[in-house]
Amino acid sequence: MRVTFLTPPSFFHRQPAERSAGCTRVVVPVPNIYLLTLAATVRRDTGADVTLCDFTHGGNSPVTRFQHFANDPGCDFIIIWSVNLSLDDDRRALANLRARHPAHPVIFAGPGPTYAPQNYLTDPHTFVLRGEPEITACELINAIAAATPAEHIKGLSWLDTDGKIHNNPSRPLNDNLDALPFPARDLIAGRNFHNPKLKTGPYTTAFTSRNCPYHCIFCVPSSLSFAREIEHRRAHGSGHKPPVRFRSIASIDAEMSLIASQGYRAVGFMDDNFIWDEARTAAICHVMRRHGLLWGCQARADAITPAIAAMLARSGCRYVDIGVESFDDRILAYIRKGETAADIRRAVRLLAESGVSVKLNILIGSSPLETPRTVANTFREVRRLPVDQVMINIVSPFPGTEFHRMCVENGWLEGGRYVPTDVQRNSILNLPDLSARQMERLLFRHNLRFFLSPRFIVRQLGRFRSPAEFAAALHSLKLKLFG
Repeated sequence: MRVTFLTPPSFFHRQPAERSAGCTRVVVPVPNIYLLTLAATVRRDTGADVTLCDFTHGGNSPVTRFQHFANDPGCDFIIIWSVNLSLDDDRRALANLRARHPAHPVIFAGPGPTYAPQNYLTDPHTFVLRGEPEITACELINAIAAATPAEHIKGLSWLDTDGKIHNNPSRPLNDNLDALPFPARDLIAGRNFHNPKLKTGPYTTAFTSRNCPYHCIFCVPSSLSFAREIEHRRAHGSGHKPPVRFRSIASIDAEMSLIASQGYRAVGFMDDNFIWDEARTAAICHVMRRHGLLWGCQARADAITPAIAAMLARSGCRYVDIGVESFDDRILAYIRKGETAADIRRAVRLLAESGVSVKLNILIGSSPLETPRTVANTFREVRRLPVDQVMINIVSPFPGTEFHRMCVENGWLEGGRYVPTDVQRNSILNLPDLSARQMERLLFRHNLRFFLSPRFIVRQLGRFRSPAEFAAALHSLKLKLFG
């Protein structure tokens, strides 16, 4: 039995969707650790021969190469990890496959299919895995291989021969992340991923937990966690967040030992929130230091204490991404951030004093209180702080979030409905005191002002270790600014 994990090309002359975080187009390619974990689980629990066909990477004419694949997939099942931004490409890929192979099983997973299975279910041979997909995928593949019904598989959506969509009951959350196999990184062997914030390699990604307990109204966590949230709310009501689940330190240690033995030297942790308390952080820091891995993570500002900042620095942590959104306390309260501007300033200074690089994530338009003045104030604050990187996005009212409901009810969406949008470039939102076009101009202006500032250029030039690193950084900056 053969299973191919397919990443379709971009058919519409634009950068492909980034499917790991799920809300931007690719600037710096990132291993999709959620797809690789799903692939490893399918391999282990079905005995299938698993391959990856990624038509966003390597070689010219990706659409032509995909067409050759569509003529003869050479497998028994195709699985596609789909996000909102990839919907058009994934539907085009499915149509091309169906034109040649009307009955070939095609399976979709990810937040896009979880939220709206009807966008993907075009025929009885196409299926959607909602929420956490690992167990559902294996049960479905085994059922189809054995020619047994799939109507009782939890977490599955499917279309019958009469054209009726069936959404089977939700699957309970996976309570034991240690039971998952390590990601099938062999499927991306030969790909040279890099992280500009680490500037060393070989580089990979990993996770130590799933989900975040906080209630930011706009938030789209990682693509896996977002699928998990959407499905949990479907089963338990819109006000319910799924519980956070953690891997054990022993499991993390075993994976870090393995990837270090495979030659990896840098790791980016993709957890929605990495730092929880000093004891767990200290244990992971000990693991990373023992295996000699450089690394970075995402964390809330209010989780950074002097002790945590010091242990991060000693263990080889080279950056922390902090979700700031705004330095206006009224906006932070409105979006239910649970932090203040003072918390953010304190965290940045603690990390910088310990020698850990800080990246701030700014979100323009996350509240109807946003104005050109509040945006300008946020960037004045950023320029005063010892920050190495900034990612500026425009809020996107993703379906499934509280903010999407608010935007629909208040008529803030252009055209009255959500359209998948690259948050690093475009807006579909007109707030009371800030239009979509104003947001786009502010985004471009402040990107230029930060990334072309003498302070940023001088700080970065000293960190490049080769002309290749410098060229890669310039390419990423070009994509960020101009697409």
